[in-house]
Amino acid sequence: MRTSFALALVLTACGTNPAPVTQPTDAGSDAAPADRGPMVEDFVTRPIPGSTQRPGDPARGYRALVNEGYVTCGVPWSVFSRAFGAAGASQLPGREGRNAMLPYNFTAFRNRDGMEVVSANCLTCHAGALRGRLIVGLGNAQGDFTQDTGVLARASRAFVRTPEERAELDRWIERVETISDYTRTLTVGVNPADNLTAILIAHRDRDTLAWSPTPLLEPPPPVVVPVDVPPWWHMRRKNAMFYNASGRGDHARIMMTASALCTDSVAEARMIDSYFPDVRAYIASLQPPPWPFMTDTARASQGREVFNRVCSTCHGTYGEGGAYPNLLVGLREVGTDPTLALGASQFSQRFVDWYNRSYYGEAARIEPQQGYVAPPLDGVWATAPYLHNGAVPTLSTLLDSRERPRFWTRAFTSNDYDPDAVGWRFTSLDHGHAGEPDLARRSRIYDTTQPGYNNQGHTYGDALSPEERTAVIEYLKTL
Repeated sequence: MRTSFALALVLTACGTNPAPVTQPTDAGSDAAPADRGPMVEDFVTRPIPGSTQRPGDPARGYRALVNEGYVTCGVPWSVFSRAFGAAGASQLPGREGRNAMLPYNFTAFRNRDGMEVVSANCLTCHAGALRGRLIVGLGNAQGDFTQDTGVLARASRAFVRTPEERAELDRWIERVETISDYTRTLTVGVNPADNLTAILIAHRDRDTLAWSPTPLLEPPPPVVVPVDVPPWWHMRRKNAMFYNASGRGDHARIMMTASALCTDSVAEARMIDSYFPDVRAYIASLQPPPWPFMTDTARASQGREVFNRVCSTCHGTYGEGGAYPNLLVGLREVGTDPTLALGASQFSQRFVDWYNRSYYGEAARIEPQQGYVAPPLDGVWATAPYLHNGAVPTLSTLLDSRERPRFWTRAFTSNDYDPDAVGWRFTSLDHGHAGEPDLARRSRIYDTTQPGYNNQGHTYGDALSPEERTAVIEYLKTL
């Protein structure tokens, strides 16, 4: 029961020859079937303009990130403590009060009615374990969003003792049940954040942010488009927050949309927004973790030359005088799975219009494009798996598409890191989800034949010699 209860809480946070672009086929969904799908805009690259950001204090931002109740509802502390008992010391410094005894991804706070509650925080998705070390800002590549959290949330009623506890818990359970069918991924390790945003928007009044038990907009299709959580330390360079060049304007305003599960009024949203410039400033201050192993200096130097010749136009240059170009790469050019960039999840037009005309859109805007941003690569060694949907387990397979596994699995432990291939140790399989009867094993299979999970595209490394690929990987370790 304790593991299930925790899972329910966690979900509340939150140029060569590319493969041909294919169309999503979800009937009635945000992306039309292939025979009448959207026309794919044909361009190679476009620069993404920047926006002025509100200043903030990184130290205050960290304190708010790990102590403030920006989700605004949750499980009553009394219920949580009965379910879990003593939690032990937190893994993070700077935690205050009860938070010093909670896991890093849970926060205790008093809600608007004065009741102490516990909810998930941003680090549920934006802190990851690697080689036994928790790294704030690293995307969580072990997250499990494959289970039905509605069932798990209802089980928590067994720990209720008072009507007040029941009322607060029922408010939280209603939200969890609402999002549950729209946030279940097919595999462990990928994230449903874009679908989560869409279903919450569907249940909110655009002008007041009031919650509606029934949807006010057509919900997204329940097929979850997976995303790999990008590292926070890239935010200091990026002009657009999301993979498809969406997330423009005031980044702090977009970040605080994480509170949308329970923020039921504009006044409440303004209160949270008042300290999110500090949170953004903290995120922008983060640096990538250094490569923890030895490197071959001569080989890395050779790799830098190849990288600057083949990769730097899109991904930028590094070291003294380095620059990141903030380029959007067209779908036909990059060739990676197009599902997200063709208007899936929160990026379908009805959700885009809602956001841009709401309180959130007063300072920020969602402007999805038919392409993907070539990301910065500092700290890339730590950010496996690769591509926007986490379809490729290592840098070695990213730079040689012929070696990418069609079906694969891994141990999902923080110590299962492969320093030679640079990424996660994986096992290739001869079957995908359809060929695996065991539900537990099925959820640990990455099946690239599923909608949104394709590992196609980004074939630029295929033209390199094996020696050049090895040298580029050695160089990438140093960024």
